[in-house]
Amino acid sequence: MTAFDETATMRKVYGRLMPLLFAMMFVNYLDRINIGFAALDMNKQLGFSPAVFGFAGSIFFVGYMLLEVPSNLLLHRVGARIWIARILLTWGAVAAATAFVFNDVSFYVLRFLLGVMEAGFLPGVAVYLTQWFPVRYRARAVGGYIVAGSFPPCWAGPFRPC
Repeated sequence: MTAFDETATMRKVYGRLMPLLFAMMFVNYLDRINIGFAALDMNKQLGFSPAVFGFAGSIFFVGYMLLEVPSNLLLHRVGARIWIARILLTWGAVAAATAFVFNDVSFYVLRFLLGVMEAGFLPGVAVYLTQWFPVRYRARAVGGYIVAGSFPPCWAGPFRPC
């Protein structure tokens, strides 16, 4: 393969994979910060104290940390494509179930489960990229989806429903 063929191939792979990975990462971070915007109404409607809301916000990361390594071990066992699809489906289901929170315990359980279901996403995508990009193209590919995490904090506030 010539250098031109390799560059053209990597450009095509980048153009096909990165928009999807960017969108997934954007939604991932949007989901993480959206809880802060939800607090404006949720605390009042459900009667949550700042302590309840703060604990629920942090328990997400407990679930995420506990299952980060096991999630990535399973990713290597079943394959990145299948495991990332599992992460997206279960994460989406738990995120949707958050609409049915009715008390502090249900909020805690769903935030913990959200962390559990989302665990392994970021490193899983990095592993997936190793399957598509040679070493010398990988940093650009990883940067292409990592940068997506910087957009939701800038855009989520102005576009939230009033």
